Amino acid sequence: MNRLTLILVALAISFQVAAQERERTPIGGRPNIPGDFFLDFGFNVLNNRPDDLGTRFFASRVVNLYYQPSLNLGKNSGFTFNPGLGFGLEKLAFQDRQTLVPNLAVSPESSQLVPISSIYGDNIRVDVNTMSINYFDIPLEIRYHLNKSNYAKSVRFAIGGKFGLLYNAHTKIQVTDSDGLTQKVKNRQNYGLNPIRYGVYSRLGFPGFSLWGYYGLNGFFKEDRGPFGTNATQFNFGLSVTLF
Repeated sequence: MNRLTLILVALAISFQVAAQERERTPIGGRPNIPGDFFLDFGFNVLNNRPDDLGTRFFASRVVNLYYQPSLNLGKNSGFTFNPGLGFGLEKLAFQDRQTLVPNLAVSPESSQLVPISSIYGDNIRVDVNTMSINYFDIPLEIRYHLNKSNYAKSVRFAIGGKFGLLYNAHTKIQVTDSDGLTQKVKNRQNYGLNPIRYGVYSRLGFPGFSLWGYYGLNGFFKEDRGPFGTNATQFNFGLSVTLF
């Protein structure tokens, strides 16, 4: 996730630099690029989870990168339809030095939560313990702009839905034993995760940035395939920067 995030952020910066260069032309104003390019930062929370499936808040992060063109719904009506494409790059960090492993008693495509010490031994220091879950997303939203004559400089409200397809999931663990030996392991598995996600989201937007939230409507794991048979769903929220 880190490499892909860096690549996407680098592309975003390149777009922003190109936009700034274009703004220096005699035409001036906002670059003549239809739609918006959003870079979202936020946090990933599991709803309706058992107490034993606790996560660390600040380490469970979200980075979304979406491009959404804008289709007017009536001249100067204030309403637009904004479909889009992009990537949802998420992390979960479990509490109490625990991680997910396949639960072979149920299925190879399932998971259970176990202490990291049960894998690498008791006399270890856990340096890194995260799980990356990456999606290809399709956001769809309706926006209402208060400034009906200049949408780009308007406060706006948006509500919509998002559909996602899981394309990568892996745990990342780094431990150091009592002899100073460091092991860094990435384990790519299915973990019983639902390959498709869908939910509703909203934005409160201002020129250049917005606040956003997403509520998942289907289970994060397949039925009876997650740890403790959980029916947990996702809740993401954070701050978004409009790059152009």
